[in-house]
Formats: sequence, structure tokens, C-alpha cells
Amino acid sequence: LSGTCGLCLSLFDYKTEKYVIAKNKKVGILYRVVQLSILAYLVGWVFVVKKGYQDSDTSIQSSVITKLKGVAFTNTSELGERLWDVADYVIPPQGENVFFVMTNLIVTPNQRQDTCPEVGRTAPTSFTPLDAHRIIGSVARMPFLPYWLIRMGVEEETPLCGLGRESSYGCSVGQAKRKVRLVLLFPICRTNVLNTDDDFYLKTCHYSAQHRYCPIFHLGKLVSWAGNNFQDMASEGGVIGIQIEWDCDLDKPPSECNPHYSFSRLDNKFAEKSISSGYNFRFAKYYRDADAVEYRTLIKAYGIRFDVMVNGKAGKFNIIPTIINVGSGLALMGAVSKCIILFMDEIKASEPEPCPNPVVEMFPG
Repeated sequence: LSGTCGLCLSLFDYKTEKYVIAKNKKVGILYRVVQLSILAYLVGWVFVVKKGYQDSDTSIQSSVITKLKGVAFTNTSELGERLWDVADYVIPPQGENVFFVMTNLIVTPNQRQDTCPEVGRTAPTSFTPLDAHRIIGSVARMPFLPYWLIRMGVEEETPLCGLGRESSYGCSVGQAKRKVRLVLLFPICRTNVLNTDDDFYLKTCHYSAQHRYCPIFHLGKLVSWAGNNFQDMASEGGVIGIQIEWDCDLDKPPSECNPHYSFSRLDNKFAEKSISSGYNFRFAKYYRDADAVEYRTLIKAYGIRFDVMVNGKAGKFNIIPTIINVGSGLALMGAVSKCIILFMDEIKASEPEPCPNPVVEMFPG
């Protein structure tokens, strides 16, 4: 019974460690250097750089609204003098974080669905399913389908007659202006449009090093900031990424939560080495003539696609991550003491034991 009582009472004993002062300068210097390194890491990296005292959130809710303004002028023998506005060269008018600006096009006018007398080919003497796959697979690379495909029974592939003349027109839209309006939602709601009382600011400003919070961009400068020439890129098209980065410290006033822009080209610009460079697609405009016969104008559009990508992070002071990081730092300092003890044991084991002084006995003569 007494043993059980003694065991229960021992649960309330408080134990302390025994401290030994080591008169070793090397060990003392090493101990302080490691302590200062941990303290510098805790204060400098964890709290100042990484803001370990804050609770951060990276799941932002954002909405991107774009609007383009500007006109382009062309003068060709096929189309004559023509003025292009945003309804002509922005396809589609609105997109989800993406907008496309047509900078070059190839026009094939007056295509009609009919047998094609201009194709003077004769039907092959034999026809196999392999030939059908090969012929149908070549349709995407031809502006028409040979008439003998219909005679061979491939009625589902309707030919487009009226080859017309393919003409290329370059649209000079490098001076067009794109307004990128962004609404960001953290615990606070922010936008990249500068909050100013000047009603004429947004009508006259353009994004630059002096006006970093103006949401109006020149398309030509957007391409140049991505490291490319607009005229070179306009001929074959391409993809430009607009990166909008938010890094907001909510312990500071909301006015200091502002966006940072970066620009890069996303497609492969080395056309000689890759088929992935450039950007183009085809679309058609349909009409009816006086006899109610439908025909179309096929347009192969080259242009620049702009992808707007929004990332962000917001942080605010929270006692829980602060305690966790301070506790981690104190635990590291405690681990240093254990390592120093092991280091001292190694030093003690490696030092030779001193030889005892010889004892000389004097015998009387």
C-alpha cells in the first residue's frame, strides 16, 4: 500500500535539469553562433520575409472585364478601302479571361455548295475504304472537295465550289487600346482601377512605369513588353499572357493592396522549329444572292490571343500561426543544447587522458 501511495505522489514531483558550465571557448562560440543563426532565421525569414505571424489565403475570387477601342484601315484591290473597328477584328466580342484581336486574314469569297466544274479530275478505277479515309482526311487542307468524291458515294462530304482568290490583308491594330478591368475579392474587395477624384484620369492615362495602376494598355506595347515585335507577330499570330499578381498585406491600409503586371509569350515563337507557333482559325460569313442561293465568304484569321491570368495572396495577423512559429524556434534552440552536449562528449572522448605524475620514493640510506 505504501508503494502505491509513493507512486501516486511521485506524479506531482517536479524535475529540473542539471546545468554544467563548460569552460571551453570553442564550444561556447559554436553554441552562440548556432543560437544567433536560429534567431536570425526565425526573425528575418519566418516573420519578416514569409510573414509567419499572418494567416494567409490564396483562394481568390476574381472577375476580369475587357474592352477594346481602336480602328484599322486597309486598302486592297479585292475589298477596296475599308475601315475595321472592334466589331470586325475582336472575335468573339467577349470571352472568359481571354480576348482575341485579328491582325491578318486570308479571304476566300463566293464559295457555294455545288458540284465543282473547275476540278478536272476523273474518278479512280478502284476505291477502297482506305482511300476514303485518306481523301476525307485531306479535306481540312483543301479549300474545296473534288467532285468525284460525290460520285464515289461520299455524299456526307459536300463540296464548296467557287475557289475565288485567297487574299491576305494585314490589319494595323497595334495602336488599339485594351482596357482590362479586374475586381478582386478577399476579405476586402479591390480593383485595379485607381480610385481617384480626377474624372479625366482614365480618359488620358496609359499603363507605363509612371502609371502602374492605369488599366489601359496599348496592344503594341503589350507585345513588346513580352519581348516580341508586334509587326512580326501580327503576320502569323500568337498568344500573349497577361499575369496580374496581387500580394496584399491586410494589416496595412487597403490602399496599399495593388496589382503587379507581367507579360510573356505563351506559344512557341520559333516557327522554323515548331508547328505550335502562331495562332489562327477559320470562320465563315453566309449570304444569299438574288436567287436565294446561299454562299459564303471563308476567312482564315490570324491574330493575337491575350490570356489574362489572375493570382493573389492575402495575409492578416493571427495569433495561432504566431505561436506555432515561435514555439518551433524555441524547440530548435532546445535541440541545439542537446547537440552541444553530444559534441562535448565527442571532444572529451577524443582527448587523451593526462599521465599521472611519477611518484618517487626516497629511502633513507
